[in-house]
This record gives sequence, C-alpha cells and structure tokens, in this order.
Amino acid sequence: MSLQPASPTPPAVAPASRPAPIRRAVSPSMSPLNPRKFGFDEARHLLLRAGFGGTPRQVQALQSWGLEKSVDYLINFDKVGDDPVAPDLFDRDIMRPPTADERAEQRRAQSARDEDTIARFRALRQRAEANDREQMKRLQHWWLKKMIETSRPLQEKLTLFWHGHFATSYRTIEDSYHMFAQNTLFRRHAAGDFTQLLHGIVEDPAMIAYLDNNDSRKNKPNENLARELMELFSLGVGNYTEGDIKEGAKALTGFTFRDDSFQFEKNNHDDGPKTILGASGRLDGHAFVDAILRQRACAQFMAAKFYRFFVGDFPTGDKQLDAAANTFVNEMATVFRGNYHVGKLLKRVLMSEHFFDPAVRNEQIKSPVMLAVGTVRSLNTPVRELSVLADACDKMGQNVFFPPSVKGWDGGRSWINTSTLFVRQNLTVFLLSGRRANGRDGMADKEPFPGSELLAQLADAYPEDFKSGAVSGKLDAILKFTVGTPAPAARAVLDDFIADRAPDGSIDDTVMRDLMMLITSLPEYQLC
Repeated sequence: MSLQPASPTPPAVAPASRPAPIRRAVSPSMSPLNPRKFGFDEARHLLLRAGFGGTPRQVQALQSWGLEKSVDYLINFDKVGDDPVAPDLFDRDIMRPPTADERAEQRRAQSARDEDTIARFRALRQRAEANDREQMKRLQHWWLKKMIETSRPLQEKLTLFWHGHFATSYRTIEDSYHMFAQNTLFRRHAAGDFTQLLHGIVEDPAMIAYLDNNDSRKNKPNENLARELMELFSLGVGNYTEGDIKEGAKALTGFTFRDDSFQFEKNNHDDGPKTILGASGRLDGHAFVDAILRQRACAQFMAAKFYRFFVGDFPTGDKQLDAAANTFVNEMATVFRGNYHVGKLLKRVLMSEHFFDPAVRNEQIKSPVMLAVGTVRSLNTPVRELSVLADACDKMGQNVFFPPSVKGWDGGRSWINTSTLFVRQNLTVFLLSGRRANGRDGMADKEPFPGSELLAQLADAYPEDFKSGAVSGKLDAILKFTVGTPAPAARAVLDDFIADRAPDGSIDDTVMRDLMMLITSLPEYQLC
C-alpha cells in the first residue's frame, strides 16, 4: 500500500504570480509580545511551530489562556498526563549478542567444519534480522501515531528536532531497539539540559555504532564521533582544529557498548595527556564534552539550529529579515549560554515579538512529517493507515529513523520538487477521502472526513465571516485557517467551485471534503 507520485485528484490549483508585499520593519526583539496582540491567528501560529498544529477549537483554547499560559503549557509538558514511554515497549532481545554457550558451539562448529550447525546459526541470524526489520516498521508507525495523538506536542516536535540534529540511521545500526532507546533519550531530554543530552549522546549505543566508536582502539583511534561531535552536533565548521579532532578521538577511546548498555573499556582508553579546545589533562570523552560546552561557539551554533527549526530559514538573502534574524539569534545564544536549558530558551523565543512578526509567519516549508501529522491534527482527518503515512513521508524525503546522512535532513526548499509535490497532494487527498493513486481505501466510507465538524469550529473561531451566512464568508474563514491569503487566480477557482457546489450557502460534508482537497493542493498549504 503506497502513495506513488501520480496526478492528484482533484487537480491542483496552479499558483499565480503576485506582487511582492510591501514589508514593514521586521522586529528583532526578544521582548514578549504584547498580550493584547495574542489573538486566534497568533495562537494558531504558536501551535503550528511549537507542535504540529491543532483544530480551531484547540487554537481557541490557547487564545483564551493567553500567551504566557499557552507557552507554559506547551513547554512544561511533564505536567500533562501522557504516560511515559515504557522501556519494554519493543523487544530488546531480537538482535541480542550470542550467549557464551552459543559462541562456544559456533567455535566448535567452525573448528570441526560442521556445516549443518554453521548453517543453523546463519539461519537464526537471518531470521533475527528479518524480525528486527519488521520491528523497525512498527517503531516508525508507533512514533507517527504518537505525534498524531500526543497531548505533549512540543515534546514530540523536539524529539523530531533532536533526531535530525543527532542524526542516526537504522540502515547502519540494524538494531531497532537501539533506535528506540535513542528516541527515548531524545524525548527524556527534549526541553531539558543540553549539557546532559550531549553527555548522553557519547554514551548512546546507536550513536557509538553509527559513527564507529565501538571500533576505535587505544592505538588506533577512530575520528568519526570526535569530528561530528564538534562539526555537526555542537560547534560548527571553523570552531575547532584537526588537532582537536585527533585529541578528541583519543579521549573517546574506550567508549563503547555491550548489548544495549554503554560500556567504558578502561583497558582500551588512551589515558595519556591531551589538549582539546584549550583544555588539557588526562581527558576522557566526558571531559571532551565539557571542553566543547565551554566554547562560546556552542551556544551560537545551537541558537541558529533552533532558530531554523522553530522560527524560519536563516539566512534568506532578504537583508532586512536577515539583519533582524541575526540580532535575534545572537540574543538567543546569550540566553542559551547562561545555562544550556532548552525549555528556558524556547520560552523566550515562543513569547517574543520576533517569533510573531508577520515576516516569519506562513513562511516555513512544512516537512513531510509536519505535513502528514499536521493535516490530521489541524483538520481532524481520519488517520486511515499508518503504513501509508510512513510510506508517503519516505517518498517526500523524510523517512524517520532513516536520515540520509549524519547531517540529517537539509529541510527548507529541499522538501519541494516536482515528485514530492505530487506525493504531498496525494497524501492529503488520501487523508481527506481515502483515495489512493492506485485505488480507494476500503474503509473510506466508514471513516469519512468530518467536514461539518470542522466548519462548525470555524464558525466559532471566525464569527464575523459566518454572520451573513454567505458562502463567500465561510470560504474566507476556511482559507484564513488553512492557507492565509491564496493567489488571486487560485481564489477565483475556489470561488467558482463553491458557487457551483454550494449555491445556497450550505456546505455539506461532501462539498467540504472536495473543497479541502483543492485547498490542500495550494502552494500556500505547504507553508506554516
């Protein structure tokens, strides 16, 4: 079951050129937004960026709470009633190492050239690998389901952020439980202390295996983890030397794992004197991390990463916007440098004038996961089939637990091309109607899109647009909630459609479904 690139149904509304808007000055301020300016559209923006969006009723709830209470609710998710993820949720023993007896039996078989016993162990290994691949699929579906259903959206959004930041792929690891354990590590420290998370990642079996530190030897250190720890995870290019990499690799010798647990092999650790980033002594991997955290570049590097994920692209080439963003990122770095606490930094960001500036709203391209999860959470569509959602995310370029490299996903404009646009449109058609490119979901009629419920919630959210009862006013409200202001040519198509299908102003479930298929095909729907 998959969503192949194919012409969407109904056909996408073509974008039209329009003059660039006249931009007022962009606020670079980290000062809190005036609470009186926190309306429905601001609450919607907050829920999109600090989560995956929400229904009009959920957005109204945040609006009624006000800015500070809403941000506190999102950031202090430990107070929200989701059950913690149990460590035994997935089978840890599928890829277990052989026991001492099994190793002895294999050695005897090799020595005796016992082909039957050798073949039996080979078959057991192949069966375990196949079972592990199946568990990996279940793990992907579980995480997508959790992102869709969670009452802690920022926790899952941050878990996704850390997965892209400390990118590790199952394709190399080939141990689904290690991927699950790493995902749990990210969730546990999601909005907490970056110091603890960075120390945790050098003890993480998935990361150790992915960057070959388990193959690092005292007399021949492997430099992969040391290099990426500085280049991609904490400092950025230009803020360390090749000498720091070589010395860091020595510090990380002995950092390995046995089965599912970190193991420090003292006899394989280079305990000699080292100098890394200005710190000297008999440094180990944790002293290496401490040296990184003392660098001013660390907070600056992480501030820019958080900005790109939660606020907007940077730099963009727009001098005015980039100047404001640069000022804001510098202020973020100053705040983060004080204690490396993610939640405290994000509270300042999510309450700031800059975060709510029109220049950074509706400008971020939705990632594939954001599109899939956000469509369900915002429009309240049926989930239908998690395997189809996972397959679509893969075809759109974001296969969770399979990032393309240690760099993670590039994001931004890389999400959009002619192939991924077709899959994006087919995905929203599938969620709204149950239609696939190669057929129709058998449960589609039993799980219809509840368009009337969405329309009723929009009537509460935008009462002025519904006051006259005119169908054009209802369309105004639908567009405000989903895409903002579409191009004039697209709006004309939608006006014609609604006039033809709902001439009396009454929009039933079928009309609403078909209208939403048109709206979700718009270029503006790809933005948040």
